Amino acid sequence: MAPETKPSKTAKKEDIANNNDKSKGSGEDRKSYSEDQCLGVLRIKNCRDFYEVLGVSKDASDEDLKKAYRNLALKFHPDKNFAPGATDAFKAIGNAYAVLSNADKRQQYDQCGHQSPASTGVSSSHHHGGAYARHNRFEANISPEELFNIFFGGRFPTDNISVYTNRASYYQYQTNRRHAAHENRNHGRSTFMALVLLLYMMVLLFMAMMDTNPPYSLSPAMGLVSRATQHRAVPYYVDKDFQKEYHGAALDDLEKTIESDYIKHLQSNCWKEMQHKSVLANRAQLYRDEGLKQKAESMKLYNCEKLNHFFGKQKAK
Repeated sequence: MAPETKPSKTAKKEDIANNNDKSKGSGEDRKSYSEDQCLGVLRIKNCRDFYEVLGVSKDASDEDLKKAYRNLALKFHPDKNFAPGATDAFKAIGNAYAVLSNADKRQQYDQCGHQSPASTGVSSSHHHGGAYARHNRFEANISPEELFNIFFGGRFPTDNISVYTNRASYYQYQTNRRHAAHENRNHGRSTFMALVLLLYMMVLLFMAMMDTNPPYSLSPAMGLVSRATQHRAVPYYVDKDFQKEYHGAALDDLEKTIESDYIKHLQSNCWKEMQHKSVLANRAQLYRDEGLKQKAESMKLYNCEKLNHFFGKQKAK
């Protein structure tokens, strides 16, 4: 095998100069970039494999891959790096991390991803492209922008990394993605309308609370006396003069309101607990964090348990 040749400093400077000349224009909206950014793009362009793209060794751990991707993705993101070729470099970085961070795909890549162009069927004219030339063989079924959003706090992925074996499978994947995007937009509209309705209800509730000061509290406080509703034994707290004003039919009506508020309080807190547990579980899956996974699994849903116990007790009656 012939030894690999690295571009000389003179060649790098010529490439940078050519890139700078191509990027110059009469428009005032051209964005500037530094020589270091151009050198960084050239480095990524001339990498021979995904490990070299991320700047890690072949025995790099998952944590090493995360750190490398975090630094490079922020450095080469098109919103920050305007050097010619930065977008392709960003794609190469995302693709390298997406493949190497998946244990199965990393094993496949290690087995055949470093073979020479002659043995893999890639023509020698593409060999100069380094890691770019392998995108047709090992490409993640997630875009660099989607991976970036997921890694830095966006939505969580619902599919695994796959290797495309032919152009037909790639087109089928793109069709599936467009269909999924359409479904996500419809789901997004429904979610937005639900949030608007919830916000409207919260405003009405807040206005009602501002208009009247309820004669009871669901939480203990200094100077309040503890009581329980007669029908469902829901605990609530009132001042010492409560019985002078509320008794008979007035007390019955008030305690029905108290029980309704108590159920809504438990439902709201139960929903928050389930959301928090779901977020922890998703993060544990994304980052493969066993400690976070155990924390999510052991998390208690206290308000949900109270709610189930409350309705279970009513059924028993």
